[in-house]
This record gives sequence, structure tokens and C-alpha cells, in this order.
Amino acid sequence: MRGAKSAKWVAIAGVVALTATACGGGDDKKSSGKVDPKGIVSYANGEPQNALQPSNTMEAYGSVVIDALFTGLVHYDKQGNITYENAESVTPDKANKVWTVKLKPGWKFHNGEPVTAKSYVDAWNWAADPANGQQNSSWYRDIVGYDKVHPEKGKAKAKAMSGLKVVDENTFTITLNSGIPYYAYKLVYKPFFPLPSAALKDPKKYGEAPVGNGPYKFKSWQHKKSIQVTAWSGYKGKDKPKNGGINFKAYTTPNAAYQDLRSDNVDTMPLIPDSELANYKNDFGDRAITEDFSALNTINPAFYTKQWKDIDVKVIQGLSMAIDRETIAKTTFYGTRKAASGWVARGVKGYKADACGEYCKFDPKKAKQFVKDGGGVPGNKISIQYNADQPHKGWVTAVCNDIQKNLGVKCVGDPVTDFQADTEIRDQKKVKSIYRSGWVLDYPFNGNFLGDLYGTGVDGNKGGFSDKKFDELVKKADNAKTIEESADLYNQAEAELKNSFPGIPLWYNTTNSAYSNNVKNVEFDQAGDPILSEVEVFEK
Repeated sequence: MRGAKSAKWVAIAGVVALTATACGGGDDKKSSGKVDPKGIVSYANGEPQNALQPSNTMEAYGSVVIDALFTGLVHYDKQGNITYENAESVTPDKANKVWTVKLKPGWKFHNGEPVTAKSYVDAWNWAADPANGQQNSSWYRDIVGYDKVHPEKGKAKAKAMSGLKVVDENTFTITLNSGIPYYAYKLVYKPFFPLPSAALKDPKKYGEAPVGNGPYKFKSWQHKKSIQVTAWSGYKGKDKPKNGGINFKAYTTPNAAYQDLRSDNVDTMPLIPDSELANYKNDFGDRAITEDFSALNTINPAFYTKQWKDIDVKVIQGLSMAIDRETIAKTTFYGTRKAASGWVARGVKGYKADACGEYCKFDPKKAKQFVKDGGGVPGNKISIQYNADQPHKGWVTAVCNDIQKNLGVKCVGDPVTDFQADTEIRDQKKVKSIYRSGWVLDYPFNGNFLGDLYGTGVDGNKGGFSDKKFDELVKKADNAKTIEESADLYNQAEAELKNSFPGIPLWYNTTNSAYSNNVKNVEFDQAGDPILSEVEVFEK
């Protein structure tokens, strides 16, 4: 899900590149100062939801740490082309069904254990086993034998997926249930990282002090305070750290992080709080960063609740048309967001503008009629759940004001303490009404925002949405012969969502951040994450 690195897979060239919309990463008054290669970069983060296991991490606070500790088989460059990381090659057969992975020899985990084909196969089989409670386990659903290891009902009939075969120390094969032309893209995501043998022997202990194969080595974790990692001298990848380590500092509010950033007590942060969007460019000058990245914000009904179960889709379409996205983007976000017109983020292969059509356009008169025709909002009241440790209150209030004013439906924010608590409520299916959802690409392909989020039963589908026609179109897209054909078929699947509305698209994200006087070369990638290995720290 993060980082940008080298070597291109030519067959998938042409993905839209994201461009900076303002200054970012520029040199400041200390740019000519002497760099300390052992200097520590501090990053404003939060407490991860779960233990630090790649296959159990699906949120930003844990993801940014996992990405520092691990390197997977492949990644992608700024143009969205596949790059090889721990893999030397990942090649499909003619049917895109059997994929052969060859590893670069000589790679090791931080404890000295070699990274082999078995490190990948064993890790994936362990994570697929429902007994191990890994929330990303359905990412292996394409592999032959997953249904035997992780059946929908009943007991498991196997401990390992038959579609994974170790050929030799540095080679393994992945056999899929059916051909998927873009499968190499999926291998970017965290569940496909390797694990050392100790991780499977004592997963609980490992999750508190993970051993990876990435550019940084785990040092310590003081819960709700900080996670510290140090640069690893034995790293074989191209993105070797230009600093001595990272201190992921846990903040409970973005405003506290912002004040520390202004005071040079933290070096960078993921998002400037809404209350400072009008000021941060003046506060930081050349150290202010504003650029697009591939993410989308929505509000999604919890379809498992009494309120939304079997709801007439016209009600949700009406709620969508009652929201003045353009005005909220200009006022609450000071022009730093763009109104969304579909369910796929910009900058990924297969993105199509205006997929939502009339239902994402502000039309209060039509909105009111649709809600009325659909039988109204049950209880005539909704609440929008969001995590209070990030800047969401302002836009949630603005959205609610639009809904109340244009529909006469009472709307309130439902804040929970932090992102960890927010995700736990979603995982446990305890959302009261509607929840805020922000999805950042795991790989730059439109299917990641569609099949991986709204397919029936997939891990990313937290609202219990299900649409048989959509599922059929997803299956068709996954069985296409080429990546281009698959992207086109996913466009058809997205068009179907207008008829079932799994969530209400709001706006496309922008990275609004800055960095302290202590560092230089701060850049963010297509997933909106800082490329921390490139950051250089000035001598004090």
C-alpha cells in the first residue's frame, strides 16, 4: 500500500501519474546544513488497531509502521508500473492462472534468517487459517484451496492452500481458481509479505516485537506513546534509509501534532487539521506540502442494522444528492479537496470520471423526492460515526447540516475516541447508522476500490453490502484476459453501484502536510504516505 521504488513492467504502462498542486519537498533555510546519517525522523502517528502483523493490519497507523519493517515481492512506481522488490520476477502463464515467483537470493530477515520461498508460503497459509484471526485473510481467496483452509461454514478441511507450491529455495508458484491478469498488483498488499519462522511459533509475542525484512528494524513499542525503529544495515533493497531511524509518535488529536510540528518537536504528519488549512502555507512556507494522492472518502450505511437492512436504494441516492460537495470542499477544506463523482479514486488504472452520475450532483429538490419515494429514512434520523483523533468533525457537521436543511432528516456526528476504537466498532458490526470510510489504494488499479471493498464477504466490506449483479461483474472482470480488459469490465461493475449504492462518495483526498526545520527531502507517495527512508536529518 505504500512507497515508490524502481524497474518497470512494461505491459502495464500508462497509469495516470499524480501531480503536485503546490510546493512540496522544497529546500528550506537549513537545506545547506550538514546531514546526520544517524539522525532520527519523528512522524506524527497514532496507536495501531492490532498487533504489528502484516496480515492483520488494515489501517493507516499500523500500515506506515509495517511498511518500514517489511519489503514485499513487488511495488509500483509513480506511473503505476510494477516494480520488483524482494522478487526477481513474477510471471503468469498464458491463462494468468499459474504465477511463478522467483526471489532475489541473499535476502534475510532482521534476525539473520534467510528469506525464502517457504517464508512466503508458510506465512500466507498461516494467515489464511481462521484460527489465527487475521483480518486480511480473504486476500488469499483467489488461491486454489483457500476455501478448504478457510470455509464459509463448517470446519477447515486442510491446513494449507493447495495452490501454493515451493519449487526451490527461491521459487514458488501460486495457482489461482481462475486467471486474473492484474494479480501481480495484488501482491503489493501487506498480507503477501513474508514472515520468519518465529512469527508462526509465537504470534502474540511476535506481534509486539516484529521481525521483518525491510529497511528498518524494530526497536521498541510503548503503547499509545511511540513505536521506534532503526535503520537496518543488512537491508538488500534499493530504498536504503538516509537516516538512522524513525520515531512513530502517537497523538490523540491532530491539533496537538500540528503544534508540535510548528515547534519542531515532530518532523512531519499525515494531514494538517481542518482548522489550520487556511494557515499552514503561511506557517511553513516552502516546507508546506499540497499534492494529490489516490484516496476516496465516503459515508457508508451499516446494512446489517435494522435502519438500513432492505432499504430502498432511492433513500441513499436521495441522501447523496442532498450533500453540496463542492461548497464543503471550498469552505470546510479551503479548496484542498475535490468533489467525488464515483467509487474509484483518481490516479489509478481504470479510473472513470462521473461514474456516480446524477446521484453525486447536488440537487436538493430531487433529493427530497427520492427520499420520499423510497419511504423515507427510518426513524428520520441518522448518525455518522468518525474517529475524533483526526480532523473529521468539521466536514461531518457540514454534511449533517446539508442533510437536515435539504431533507428535514436529523443528522448528528457520532465521534469515537480514536481510529483504533473506530475500526474495532466496524469490525464487530456495531455501527449504529452510518460510518465514515476513507480508502487509500493498496495497488493502483480500479478493482482495488470495487471488488476489494464491496464484494460480498470481502475483508474491506465493513458495512455488510451485497449486490449479486455487482459480484457477477467483478468475477467477469477478474477473469478477463488482459489488464486493460479487466479495468474496462470493472468500469461496468462500478456503473452497477449506482443501482445499489454501497456508500455515498464525498471527495477525493489531497495530502496537506508540512515538515520541520530539522529535516529535508520529505515527500509523500501515491498512497499518501511519507517516503520516510528518503528523509534526511540535519545535525543538531
